[in-house]
Amino acid sequence: MEEDSSENEKGVWKLFVDESFCVSRSGAGLVLTSPDGWTLQYALRFGFKVTNNEAEWEALVAGLTIAKHLEVQKLEASSDSQLIVGLTNGEYNSREDTMAKYLAHVRSLKSAFQVYRILKVPRAKNARADLLSKLATTEDLEKNQTVLVDYLDRPTISEVEVMDIDIQQEPNWMTPFINWLREGV
Repeated sequence: MEEDSSENEKGVWKLFVDESFCVSRSGAGLVLTSPDGWTLQYALRFGFKVTNNEAEWEALVAGLTIAKHLEVQKLEASSDSQLIVGLTNGEYNSREDTMAKYLAHVRSLKSAFQVYRILKVPRAKNARADLLSKLATTEDLEKNQTVLVDYLDRPTISEVEVMDIDIQQEPNWMTPFINWLREGV
């Protein structure tokens, strides 16, 4: 049974992800927007060597993880990476071990959503996530007070062997956002 397009868009959160590289650093950015327009901007800086595809995967994993913790039910992710979108949608087969691990991790995360889709978008439509990814590679990142920033010391797939069990966690940077979304506090 297929929903009509107007019903399909009700309650859908939007996630945009992108990666960036400069000579000495690499980073990624993501923008998560609620159906009513509340927006979370997030920049990732990597303390390990990544390819552009790995950086894009890391941004997608971070976005899915945040959306899962916010108990998002419907999510539409967008990336300008044909490879990431193609692998996630099953259009391509993974020939590389690293890509297969990221794909398995994303598949385990997407099971948390009632509705999940990922779309290929042109770079021009991914401008905000692209700017955040570039911000993650700048020297002035520490001075920024309006964007959440995270530093990854190792790839997220290095932790995939651990089972994801939803238990009460210690408060972290997401706690105020979760409380605000759940209880309006």
